[in-house]
Amino acid sequence: MKEHKPFLKIIFKTSLWVIITLVAFVLIANIWVVGSTHKQIYVKAKTESLAKTVLVLGTSYNTVEGKKNHFFYERMSATASVYKLNHVQQIILSGSKTKYYNESQAMRKSLAEFGVPDSILVTDNGGVRTLDSVLRCKNLFAEDKIIIITQRFHAYRALFISNYYNMDAIVVVAQSQKGEKLSVGVLIREVLARPLAVLDLYVFHSKPQFDTININ
Repeated sequence: MKEHKPFLKIIFKTSLWVIITLVAFVLIANIWVVGSTHKQIYVKAKTESLAKTVLVLGTSYNTVEGKKNHFFYERMSATASVYKLNHVQQIILSGSKTKYYNESQAMRKSLAEFGVPDSILVTDNGGVRTLDSVLRCKNLFAEDKIIIITQRFHAYRALFISNYYNMDAIVVVAQSQKGEKLSVGVLIREVLARPLAVLDLYVFHSKPQFDTININ
């Protein structure tokens, strides 16, 4: 048993340092992402931005339990408000499409109910990730001066990606209803997604698939 102790001690110390390094990286990445973007976030729908294009980041209109996803409807409400209060000429609805749901078409239908004209709506079914949505907006639609619509917790990451690609972007926050709180699961997922975004941009140099078939 004594012979195994030095080996176990090495394993323990190595594991401890790995955990400490990972925790430190997650913490530093979150500070970097949030700290470098918080000034680009707006609460009011009326902005001083001269951007003519709005990029709406997709999310499912229903939860896994089959209930209405409040994130989706909050984004639609914010998009409609931005359209009415600013000189918007184009709204890109960027989301994913599967055999079970079509985020972009759901957004299009919902915005029509808010009175947003269909003529300025463009659906992009290739926005399977935030990085994809942002970079497709720049490379496929040639739009790099934009107003992004999403929730505050997601806004920092979307702006961090936009800034990396030298886009002139702001976020108008999709406001939550009074008393509504984010679940712990959503917060943890976003805290972990920020360091992954750092890795995507600075280490892996990840690129989306520019599939023009997914543009309508």
